[in-house]
Amino acid sequence: MATRWILYCFLLPSLCAHHVFAVSTSWKQSRRTQSFEAEPQFQEKFFTQILDHFNYNSWGNGTYSERYLITDEYWRKGYGPIFFYTGNEGDVWDFALNSGFIVELAAKQEALLIFAEHRYYGKSLPFGQESFNIENVGLLTVEQALADYAIMITQLKEELGAQKCPVIVFGGSYGGMLSVYMRIRYPNIVAGALAASAPILSTAGLGDSRQFFHDVTADFENYNPSCKDAVKAAFRELQALAQQKEYSRIQSAFLLCKTPSSDKDIHQLNGFLRNAFTYLAMLDYPYETSFMSKMPAFPVKVACEMMLNESDVLSALRDTVGIVYNSTGKQSCFDLYSLYVECADPTGCGLGFNSYAWDYQACTEIEMCFESDNVTDMFPPMPFTQSMREVYCAKRWGVLPRPGWLKTQYWADALSTASNIIFSNGDLDPWANGGVRKSLSDSLIAINIADGAHHLDLRASDERDPASVTKARQQEDIIIAQWVKAAREKML
Repeated sequence: MATRWILYCFLLPSLCAHHVFAVSTSWKQSRRTQSFEAEPQFQEKFFTQILDHFNYNSWGNGTYSERYLITDEYWRKGYGPIFFYTGNEGDVWDFALNSGFIVELAAKQEALLIFAEHRYYGKSLPFGQESFNIENVGLLTVEQALADYAIMITQLKEELGAQKCPVIVFGGSYGGMLSVYMRIRYPNIVAGALAASAPILSTAGLGDSRQFFHDVTADFENYNPSCKDAVKAAFRELQALAQQKEYSRIQSAFLLCKTPSSDKDIHQLNGFLRNAFTYLAMLDYPYETSFMSKMPAFPVKVACEMMLNESDVLSALRDTVGIVYNSTGKQSCFDLYSLYVECADPTGCGLGFNSYAWDYQACTEIEMCFESDNVTDMFPPMPFTQSMREVYCAKRWGVLPRPGWLKTQYWADALSTASNIIFSNGDLDPWANGGVRKSLSDSLIAINIADGAHHLDLRASDERDPASVTKARQQEDIIIAQWVKAAREKML
């Protein structure tokens, strides 16, 4: 899913032993108008983690260093709950710095706060720079990541004297999926889960493959129907130029660093352009952000006005995607193949080591055969079928995807026997309809957030927030407090 960072950290994992190395680092985030003023002092630590939790022969007792962030400054020691963020496809600091609501909740409920980094991401590379060699990448699975979290929680509780402290897991996007899976797989360890913008259905191969890009389009169409028409017109003109092999004109119109020369280059250009609209839709926050990509406030509005206020549709399209790819205004040209890499996730994998990890996951357990068709959406027809996925994944990683595995392993749309999970989704988020939008029971609760973008509810409170997200956070606060109370009573 397109929650990959445009710029990545290429640092190697620390070789320090478990709990020997700790860096005291201030949690800094600009809150010019945000109401919450506390800045927790996270410590960055490394946990000695088993390489392979499920095969005693493959790697023996081999270990790696898994990074996590922890702060106990709000914690009522030995009593307050543990709030544990199930890290997803990126550097753990990026999630900690963009999940202020969890910090606010920890301060209110006197919780110990832990953000764990997913194996094969950030600094948690089991084999260093060789982690993405074919022979080493096979230990990157959802199951291994969940086991990492289960072991970490269990051991840290013991070391910190927190055996009777209920654990609530939190996550956004893929991290939200992991929070759901933790509650399902380890209910003995986890008392409840807040899964924000977690597309647990669409990534299990359920639903319409055209839905995602339809919903991206709907964000722009809902702002102004003329916006969708302008985008379609621009792509139509691009296609006409491509058919006439007017490559120099295309290069000039889009300020490309190199002149395209083939259908392959035009396909890459279409993917590059479509990917920008995905980011704009997902990150349609009511204030400026630098999460995933530097964005202005209300980027869909900004993009639509740009599309509609320029007379030349190709120039308008170029400048609109520049909101994503040239936020600093310093790019003199766009290098199609360095700014955007096509992968097994049609919504984008990003760049760098983290993108390798997500691409591999999209080739194995995570199913995202999403496509645009220019009928239900405003983008050029770009199919991505299971057979296309198989061909790509066999060539890139030497693996064949296993369709249906997440549905079998983690229940997909058969969740009725689960409990204590909040599924929150924003109406502006193109991932929302790939998740749970209706409550399934008294303890499987769907919270839908009008005017909410991708896991907006996990972000810190801000006076510019829509009333709907403030209400959602209040609901989440009450429900989680109830879960904590019930779990604590069971321990007595």
